[in-house]
Amino acid sequence: MNKLETIEFQIRDLPREQAEELQDWLSEYLEDQAELKPEFLQSIERGKADLRAGWVRKRTPEQA
Repeated sequence: MNKLETIEFQIRDLPREQAEELQDWLSEYLEDQAELKPEFLQSIERGKADLRAGWVRKRTPEQA
């Protein structure tokens, strides 16, 4: 059994509440990792450039 299979097997034994905590942690972990990728940093820079140029989308109260 490889490492991932072992982890998956162990996750199946977790109570639902702990599995949801793990899901939150994993989401945050992956988000933190994405922040380091050049594509993510480029998308932030494009967004900043759009804001400087005045190219923004305004949300209506219905979209909030």
